[in-house]
Amino acid sequence: MIQPLFILYTSLLLAIGSCAPKQTPEVVQKPTIATPAPVAKPLQTGAEQMELYLSKLQGKRVGMVVNQTSIVGESHLVDTLLSRGVKITTIFAPEHGFRGDADAGAYVKDAKDTKTGLSIVSLYGKNKKPSAEQLAGIDVLIFDIQDVGARFYTYISTMHYVMEAAAENGKEILILDRPNPNGNYVDGPVLEPEHKSFVGMHPIPIVHGLTVGELANMINGEKWLDGQQQAKITVIPVANYTHSTPYTLPVKPSPNLPNQQAIILYPSLCLFEGTNVSVGRGTPTPFQVIGSPYYKFKEFSFTPVSTPGATEPPYKNQVCYGKNLTDPSTAQPFTLAYLIDFYKNSTEQDKFFNNFFEKLAGTSELRKQIIAGKTEAKIRASWEPALSNYKTIRKKYLLYPEAE
Repeated sequence: MIQPLFILYTSLLLAIGSCAPKQTPEVVQKPTIATPAPVAKPLQTGAEQMELYLSKLQGKRVGMVVNQTSIVGESHLVDTLLSRGVKITTIFAPEHGFRGDADAGAYVKDAKDTKTGLSIVSLYGKNKKPSAEQLAGIDVLIFDIQDVGARFYTYISTMHYVMEAAAENGKEILILDRPNPNGNYVDGPVLEPEHKSFVGMHPIPIVHGLTVGELANMINGEKWLDGQQQAKITVIPVANYTHSTPYTLPVKPSPNLPNQQAIILYPSLCLFEGTNVSVGRGTPTPFQVIGSPYYKFKEFSFTPVSTPGATEPPYKNQVCYGKNLTDPSTAQPFTLAYLIDFYKNSTEQDKFFNNFFEKLAGTSELRKQIIAGKTEAKIRASWEPALSNYKTIRKKYLLYPEAE
């Protein structure tokens, strides 16, 4: 009987063991590896991408349409190209001159660059378009100037005349593109043909939303040059750029646009240049303060004085009352709010506008609408359908993705 009892005892032990809780094997946690965020590629201006255009300059006589904004890193483009053996014959300078220190509207004389000895031909004043004689010893022109995206900023008018001269004289143009700091939107009345001038040469709105390269293609494509000519242009586009890419200018584009705040406010405030209101020329904060002796409210004031780039500012040495717009929160897109407010609260309404206003506005209606007391919303409605038609045309010439 011993053998069966042994078998029974063993069976009971096995049964008890099978009812015991089973141990869960230890789970080893794998380390979490974070996916690195994509690194944005650095923006490169057309001028900085020398590998794309140096070969086009070999053996050529080159004319440069440039100013103080024409930089490659810490060096001026003229100096950089000379160091690469490029044969530069002439510098053409826009408003404010080659070094960008002349007053707005000041006559700029022809001269010689003290650093390079190159001849400087002014394209501001009586001679706005290069002559056949000035282009005779040139094979290719380079245009490399920083714009700020407003129709009345005259660098794009200079580009128009350079394109026209090139078309007339069979010269090539190399446009080295740069970002537009106000390129993320389109706004304002479209210029009417009867108000064409050097501060408005094309049927485009005040805020055109194009880089100079895109605008040059539009000027060509829409045949806006005299006689519907087309210039032979090559645009070197900005690398890694979209119309929504924020861009702070490394060099002030003109004496009275000293910082990003002024550049953003400029499309709205430049209309005051056609009124009896100061935009702060002759102060440390031009295009960031507005005022006049005739504004009703006295909470804020400034006194313009003679300064470099504004030697004879409006209301020199007179107290102006108005608004301080230096706070970044005031740097909004194009608006008529300031203009409407200052007219409404002026003690000299009959002298508020001057003859320059229509050239800046590009239309005869805006003055009438403000005098009539129309709201900004009603004024904006009158910009259609011209503004929407422009936006449709603009899409044909975009080189960069649109703002989202």
